[in-house]
Amino acid sequence: MNDKPKLILIAGPYRSGTAGDPQAMAANLTRLEAAAWPIFEAGHLPVIGEWIALPVLQSAGAGPTDSLADQVLYPTADRLLARCDAVLRLPGESAGADQDVATARRRGLPVYHDVAEIPRRTPEEAA
Repeated sequence: MNDKPKLILIAGPYRSGTAGDPQAMAANLTRLEAAAWPIFEAGHLPVIGEWIALPVLQSAGAGPTDSLADQVLYPTADRLLARCDAVLRLPGESAGADQDVATARRRGLPVYHDVAEIPRRTPEEAA
């Protein structure tokens, strides 16, 4: 295996199915973040588009339910995918996550559907 850690985008529902409810979106983000440790423990670097997009929106005076959100959330993921080595697609309906998977496949990146599918780096590689 390549000794370079993979930058892995965690994709799944964030706003989908929440009707704009902040608590529901926070719960979705918590579910996405639950995959971060297993990816890191496997020797890779996890990233979630909202970790970048939400501060960008905030700096523009907007939030995830504002009209500006679609102009930030989706492009953030697309720009991240230009740097990512793989995608972990978590369960749940999400047009944005489906778009991330399609982009990853077009770019020839692996798409995992379970953290157990992600190749572990050996301790020597992870050092």
